[in-house]
Amino acid sequence: MNQAMSVTAWSFPTRILFGVGAVRELGPLAKGLGKKALIVTDAGVVGTGAIDKVRAALDAAGVAHATWDGVEGNPHEPNVFEGLAAYRAAGADLIVAVGGGSPLDVAKLVRLMATHEPPLAQYDDAIGGDAKIVRDVPPMLAVPTTAGTGSEVGRSGVVTLTATNQKTVIFGPRLLANAAILDPELTVSMPARITAATGIDALTHNLEAYLALGDHPLADSIALGGLELCARSLVRATHHGADLTARGDMMKAAAMGAIAFQKGLGACHSLAHPLGADKGLHHGLANALCLPAVVAWNREVVTERVERVARVFGVAGSELADKLRGLNAELGLPAGLRAEGVADDDLASLADHAFADACHRSNPRPCTRDDLLVLYRASMG
Repeated sequence: MNQAMSVTAWSFPTRILFGVGAVRELGPLAKGLGKKALIVTDAGVVGTGAIDKVRAALDAAGVAHATWDGVEGNPHEPNVFEGLAAYRAAGADLIVAVGGGSPLDVAKLVRLMATHEPPLAQYDDAIGGDAKIVRDVPPMLAVPTTAGTGSEVGRSGVVTLTATNQKTVIFGPRLLANAAILDPELTVSMPARITAATGIDALTHNLEAYLALGDHPLADSIALGGLELCARSLVRATHHGADLTARGDMMKAAAMGAIAFQKGLGACHSLAHPLGADKGLHHGLANALCLPAVVAWNREVVTERVERVARVFGVAGSELADKLRGLNAELGLPAGLRAEGVADDDLASLADHAFADACHRSNPRPCTRDDLLVLYRASMG
């Protein structure tokens, strides 16, 4: 008797332009999508000079533009509506998102709210909110200046909702950027610590996607490829920031991680999200500090997969968690959450919020609230 098999969908639709100088292709792409662009970014990105290259590309193509640089580091819901007001005030019909995950995520949600009704909470992916994203949204071009979140190729935005104070994933295929422009030169100005933290974010996306529940051979293969790039180039990109080959490898790894995690993520992200929302930690840093404990905890239920990842880093599966701790140290990152101001008294509330986060539902080992509390304790350092 044949066993019934479920049907799954595998989709990789993003158009990506990659290469040194690729930002110059932005102008012609924008001209084909709209008449006036709102550049969505943050003040830090403006200070790097990356915005000047974006503006020059738009000017060369004759595309009018305005800039809103009010994106927060860990965006909260009101930030989205500030961006929406800027979009409408500019009379824009196109968004060019420039920066790390926060500007790219906020830009996607500005697009959503341009054609959909508030509140944002109704579009929460964990409650099936994607079914309510039914209308077209304004076009968007994504120009990452970090190599971590991979938001440039993703179909979701992450924001802390006012009603719950929870980092929440808003997902819908309509949120996918019309194209992503990956230019390694735009990441050269990243400081070493940000390079390291965002790079570990990319590594975590690839690793958690590979270990996640589900059958997705395309995502698995891409995740392993992304991990190989991280193993080869993360340390090099951090300590030799002008190396465009290493920078390019990490941009590829970031995009690959975001493509792969359509399969799912895991407990590390459920731990990291409250650390950003409640304690203000950089998302990649939060992942870096929690990942070793999560890998060690998951190993007994996905031993073969952990062994496969470990081979990428040149160690045995039983050594992978320690290898990741050593990598953090090599990158100049702290040894645990305590060094970043997280106190023992914070952990109970953080565990409550982590359990409410949907990412652990695809973790290979089922998580209770108390399990997540144990993992926080193991990550304190």
